[in-house]
Amino acid sequence: MYEGPVNDSRFPGLRRRGFLAAAGGVAGLGALALAGCTGPSKDAADGGGKPRRGGKLRAAFAGGGASETLDPHLANLFADAARAKALFDKLADFGADLAAEPRLAASWESNAALDRWTVKLRKASFHNGKPVTARDVLYSFRRIADPKKAFRAKASLEPLDLKASRAVDERTVEFALKRPTAEFPNLLAAFGAYIVPDGATDFDTKPVGSGPFRFVSFTPGRSAVFRRNDDYWDGAPYLDQLEFLVANEESARVNSLLGGQVEYAHELSPTTARAHEGKGQIEIVRLRNSAMQGFAMKTDRAPFDDKRVREAFFLLADRKELVDGALSGAGEIGNDLFGKGYEYYAQGLPQREQDLDRARHLLKKAGADGLRVTLDTSAVAAGFTESAAIFRDQAAKAGVQVKVAMGSKDSYWQDTLDSGTLCCYRSGAMPIESHFSQRLLSGSTTNATKWQHKDFDALYQQAQSTKDKKDRAAVYARMQRRLYAEGGFLIWGFADWILGTARTVRGVAHRAPANTLDWARFDKVWLA
Repeated sequence: MYEGPVNDSRFPGLRRRGFLAAAGGVAGLGALALAGCTGPSKDAADGGGKPRRGGKLRAAFAGGGASETLDPHLANLFADAARAKALFDKLADFGADLAAEPRLAASWESNAALDRWTVKLRKASFHNGKPVTARDVLYSFRRIADPKKAFRAKASLEPLDLKASRAVDERTVEFALKRPTAEFPNLLAAFGAYIVPDGATDFDTKPVGSGPFRFVSFTPGRSAVFRRNDDYWDGAPYLDQLEFLVANEESARVNSLLGGQVEYAHELSPTTARAHEGKGQIEIVRLRNSAMQGFAMKTDRAPFDDKRVREAFFLLADRKELVDGALSGAGEIGNDLFGKGYEYYAQGLPQREQDLDRARHLLKKAGADGLRVTLDTSAVAAGFTESAAIFRDQAAKAGVQVKVAMGSKDSYWQDTLDSGTLCCYRSGAMPIESHFSQRLLSGSTTNATKWQHKDFDALYQQAQSTKDKKDRAAVYARMQRRLYAEGGFLIWGFADWILGTARTVRGVAHRAPANTLDWARFDKVWLA
């Protein structure tokens, strides 16, 4: 892992160490013809003026060091996702409301049983001039589903029977499913479900995608340079070039933005936003309700294998104090469930509040008086170290001793996925059913709470097989009631996602939660 400043005098503020994870996402049934998204986003922060072509935009993200890759199926960090979006396309992606919107898919249609779906592709080409075909789609999905690999979208694509799926013709794919799946479009939009050319395996020396930008160069942990794809199916980008630069420290990102070394800085802290908002030097963009903030309890090991201990921890948290202290008030309180405000969210459950007496009672019943537990955290994400300290003090009021352990930015997300018992956690936006499939099923590859229950898996499959939306919502509500009562995620808040741009930057969407279609949509950005 490279540690220390980059040897490049253009960017004195950028330092390369550690990384930040993107822990981090429904359409009607039957035939659905879908139009492409063209032109700048409707909610673009254009500040007036006509879009113009030309120029180079430099964007600072936290990255993953020397282990970084441009393989879109391995995308896990926000930097990975932004680079993948620039080079590749998915069949669909999630809009601001977390409903699937078309990308390479021109239409999708199900049979009456919901166990076979036909997807027609729009006319699009890869950077080498070859058309995107049904064979490319099937190769991409079969690669993701390889049982020997741990690609991010594997769990989301699990309902597909890829052996039985087939290419009807060059631009038509017939997907066979293992069971009826009402929300099939969400599979197409899954995080990391990018379409690559048939047979592609080398993504770091000369990746070929169908996205808005073409590859120029890549130095893992440092820089990736792309240029405009004039033949992009959704319209050529305005920018001539786009460069992603790695700056893991938030101070390095904002200082480089202030100093003119970059024009876009991803993930700024609420404190930074307050200091610069409305001052005229840079623009602050707040993407509301983008990031779930919480703690993950490992439910398969002591002390959190006892649901009474988990409930007690739910009751230790003063959520308002956590939002005010760790997020500087830039967010809203959570209720131990993912997806507040998203479709299918269980709105009717009582807002959980701190109850230290009840927490003590539960711990005593569980034989956990004087409990000591280690809370793993890191400066890997905004608010993590602050929330850990605040929760430590809150727990102490009920006699629980929380030891805060600082982890490495370089390996925090991998370390905490399987190790430890309690850790700081966050997530970007995705549909609630995707949250279930990626994190809460027995076979989920990013199951940070080790929540593994066959009856819960069965409920998920029941929901996916339920055609009537009202009935499907009732199953999702039942699953959320279970998680609310005894799950492993203590979700105390939902944070604003904060970006910073130079005053010359236009076209950045203001209503696009992180990980959705219009987030990091650099093909629709221009320089005034």
